Amino acid sequence: MFPMIFYIGTLLIIITTTWLYNWKNPRCNGVLPPGSMGWPLLGETLQFFVPNTSFDIPPFVKERMQRYGPIFKTSLVGRPVIVSTDADLNYFIFQQEGKLFQSWYPDTFTEIFGRQNVGSMHGFMYKYLKNMVLNLFGQESLKKMLLEVEQASNSNLKSWSAKTMIDVKEGTAQMIFDLTAKKLISYDSGKSSENLRENFVAFIQGLISFPLNIPGTAYNKCLQGRRKAMKTLKNMLQERKERPRKIRTDFFDYVLDELQREDTVLTEAIALDLMFVLLFASFETTSLALTLAVKFLADHPPVLQKLKEEQESIIKRRENSDSGLTWNSYKSMKFTFQFINETVRMANIVPGIFRKTISETKYKGYTIPAGWAVMVCPPAVHLNPATYNDPLHFNPWRWEASTSKLLYFNLINFMAFGGGMRFCVGTDFTKLQMAVFLHCLVTKYKWEPIKGGDILRTPGLQFPNGYHVQIFEKDA
Repeated sequence: MFPMIFYIGTLLIIITTTWLYNWKNPRCNGVLPPGSMGWPLLGETLQFFVPNTSFDIPPFVKERMQRYGPIFKTSLVGRPVIVSTDADLNYFIFQQEGKLFQSWYPDTFTEIFGRQNVGSMHGFMYKYLKNMVLNLFGQESLKKMLLEVEQASNSNLKSWSAKTMIDVKEGTAQMIFDLTAKKLISYDSGKSSENLRENFVAFIQGLISFPLNIPGTAYNKCLQGRRKAMKTLKNMLQERKERPRKIRTDFFDYVLDELQREDTVLTEAIALDLMFVLLFASFETTSLALTLAVKFLADHPPVLQKLKEEQESIIKRRENSDSGLTWNSYKSMKFTFQFINETVRMANIVPGIFRKTISETKYKGYTIPAGWAVMVCPPAVHLNPATYNDPLHFNPWRWEASTSKLLYFNLINFMAFGGGMRFCVGTDFTKLQMAVFLHCLVTKYKWEPIKGGDILRTPGLQFPNGYHVQIFEKDA
């Protein structure tokens, strides 16, 4: 009996030791980048989700860059991952989109956004959905929306100025959601018995959180919000199908037309996932960026002054000072766009862009095995907040000389708006909303911070205490 127990025990030790060795040293037909795979199964997931309050490179990435260099391996939520902060490798990854790499998201993303969401699509289907969205967010549509965005900004700012205090994050989120939901599905929060935005409230906490699906966790609340929102959207789609409208006025109408075509590749499931992603992405990311923009302007008066000068000069050039923004005046906001680009980069809600290797890839002496995930992070170049006080240095283009091939495109835009062929189709819509809101804010109002404004990354950006300000009309 004893020898049998001894042999079984010895065998278990050998199997466990071998398994642990293979976990720590994954098989590779070449040399893997340096790094640690962390604990078995868990990897370095807990370290990845540790909260921090920095605008700098996330501590998880920064510490490993210092230890291993700009390219390193790790394991997150049970998946082997190569993290790249190397400008040349990042450029290579985006250039090889659809050849050596393809878009990929962790299972938590696909569970939340839907397994048939546009971010998980490839090839023809991705291009098809992208073209659908461009019907809503393309330049010609934005020209028509300019006046509406300006009216919404003026109306909300007027309302906020009558209050003793407003949470900028909450206020801008509601403003943008109302505008976007109206364009997408003709939703009016003032008339609807269903509070659709409420279902998205827990999203930013749960979207990039530890994927523990038990009651009370951020991830669980996020999934509950998705289920409720999807039920509402499905009911609205069914109601629209039963009572179609003669005049097409929103994106839902366009989707219904596509669904009814005999040769369509669109399904109701794909359409609903698309609508869900558009609703979330359009307001949550933009409201975070706008909140950060208002905070930056309050914290750095010279930058505010430079922005005001540009926006006030637009008004001075008008024949009628009371007329609204034109497309030409909007496109002339050079410094404003520089400010928006930098703010959006720092307000990015995700730590990087995820890709997956289609086949084994060799680069700079390293081998990335087929099927491994790659997290593309920005190169280690960050703006010193002290330079905000000099508007002339608040210029992202100044990095051109030191950032190799990525230059302005990848360093500023790729984190917030995607990269390569999968550049976010909502980029111009986001910039339009931010620029128009800032125009209305700095030309007609002034504000004083009251409380909040602290940031928290988990690793996505949050304002846990909001950012509360008092807004005054300039003539008041």
